[in-house]
Amino acid sequence: MEKKLPLPPFTLETAKIKIQKAEDAWNSQNPENISKAYSIDSEWRNRDTFVNGREEIVSFLKSKWNNELNYKLKKEYWAHTDYRIAVRFEYEYQNKEGDWFRAYGNENWQFDENGLMEKRFASINDLSIKEIDRKLK
Repeated sequence: MEKKLPLPPFTLETAKIKIQKAEDAWNSQNPENISKAYSIDSEWRNRDTFVNGREEIVSFLKSKWNNELNYKLKKEYWAHTDYRIAVRFEYEYQNKEGDWFRAYGNENWQFDENGLMEKRFASINDLSIKEIDRKLK
């Protein structure tokens, strides 16, 4: 059985490690690699989009980064329990027209015993920004 360290139950230290690994993975913009952190039947809600399973995760992320260029993400610890982690995040990106945005949001994650994320619920808001106002580079 595949495992993704660190495994639950989470401590404050291991929750923060899991968050950093997620941030690093998403900043790599490698959908196939990122999908391996999720269970085969993982369920997502990302804004108004519902995604189920690794194949849909890969497709979703490919589409995302075809439209969100120069993407940079920062995640921060919010809370955790044995099998769940909550984070707040912000990321910046540029659309194909060259306009810059900063997205703010919260994610709730639930993991299985092998450390694979089985549920991800993300609430996200976008704010138009000027390039000079970027914080994440």
